[in-house]
Amino acid sequence: MDQGIRHELLGRLAEAVGSVTVAHPTRVAIDGPPAAGKTTLADELAVVLRTQGRNVIRATIDDFLFPRAQRYPRGEYSAEGCYFDAHDHDALNRVLLDPLGPGGDRRFQYAVYDHTADTALSPPVTTAPADAVLVFDGVFLMRPELIERWDLRIFVSTALERTVDRAVIRERRVSSRADVERRWRERYIPSQQLYLATVRPTDHVDIIVHNDEPRLPAWETQTH
Repeated sequence: MDQGIRHELLGRLAEAVGSVTVAHPTRVAIDGPPAAGKTTLADELAVVLRTQGRNVIRATIDDFLFPRAQRYPRGEYSAEGCYFDAHDHDALNRVLLDPLGPGGDRRFQYAVYDHTADTALSPPVTTAPADAVLVFDGVFLMRPELIERWDLRIFVSTALERTVDRAVIRERRVSSRADVERRWRERYIPSQQLYLATVRPTDHVDIIVHNDEPRLPAWETQTH
């Protein structure tokens, strides 16, 4: 395992992206629990890659949620519902991952849903250069419906209990501590425990980033 400061981690991840040799855009997954630091890491990696001259497509699983009226058939706090009912993987594959993959025409859309407004989106179809990089963050990205679509797989690991405290800070302007803690302890953490137990995502990724201390991360590269 390696340990260092933030920019050393980002340099290592950018090297890993650069080492991928495919004839289509490189599809990078940044997986991990809610509030683990996936979005921050993905944003920072995108900046580094752009400074290296790469064309970066930045996208997130939050823009592939089902509408709110559809995603709670088991109840708002159901962990199984969080894992099985929340995300439109068919749309994600159809409009983004498959077009950018082997045999795809590289004509993609980066989103199908605006989670803030709870409305469907249909952004313009864009054609990606063959050497583009998709940096995609989200939960449950190693699940069977998605795992074969990634060309580089990264997992951001953080103690689940620590994510509760981060979420309280992150959402303090819109939710009370009690509301955040209930969502995390009844829905998000149990859904992650289900995912970790059934899919074992860290067995399938190329790099694990240990992000309990974001300014002093540790990381390990895995070979399969």
